Amino acid sequence: MTASIHLPEERQAAILGLLREQGRVLSAELAATWGISEDSVRRDLRELARQGLCRRVYGGALSLLTPPQALPARISQDETAKQALGHAAARLVQRGQLLLLDAGSTNLAIAQALPTDLDLTVATNAPVIATALLQRPGIRVLMIGGLAAPQSGACLGARALRDLRGVRADLAFLGTCALAVETGVTGFDLEEAEFKAAVAEQSAQVAVAVTAEKLDSVAFYHVLRLDQLNHLVLEPGLSEERLQPYRDAGLHLHSLASDR
Repeated sequence: MTASIHLPEERQAAILGLLREQGRVLSAELAATWGISEDSVRRDLRELARQGLCRRVYGGALSLLTPPQALPARISQDETAKQALGHAAARLVQRGQLLLLDAGSTNLAIAQALPTDLDLTVATNAPVIATALLQRPGIRVLMIGGLAAPQSGACLGARALRDLRGVRADLAFLGTCALAVETGVTGFDLEEAEFKAAVAEQSAQVAVAVTAEKLDSVAFYHVLRLDQLNHLVLEPGLSEERLQPYRDAGLHLHSLASDR
């Protein structure tokens, strides 16, 4: 960043660039860097929020993600990153566990990485995940039913919630649209957010695996507070400065490069 940005339009463009790179900005840091008042920065953030380009939070702003494409299109995106997340997440699994996997392309990668020699049972509301698991001998599949939503490929609604209430899982992998310290897990669909929250209630431990662009970002609907999570699975190579707030919140962080 440069200390010579004075025009609001220039500052707002710079803020959007930082949000793309880092996911969040802090008003005090921007004011100090640019030699302007925090009130000026807050006005910039208010204008960006009014345009739907960020979400204001206490002390700054978060990147506001756009709704994702339908599941079939997402499966082929960022395949290498999702495979790495899948293998890192699979290391959390222990013998004889009952797992819950809700819908999502990253959770599909987790399903494909699960070991087949641990006597696992996996409950899922995602037909594409159930299909993938049925091709892996040694894993029992419990299908949570209901009407499947075309966008997410997930069975949702009253039937799915009723089936879910009959399951008590050792570990849930929660499909995540966005995650931030300030806002926890958030999603783009209200009915899907309700199902994800219920998944967490039915599980002794909850893990989320997120690609870098979903970290420090926010979507429309609340799912879980950060203190309701146990494990965060991440791509390797993220800066310690970016990860420290999640460690401070009590989460166990995991990646293929490290396991802390």
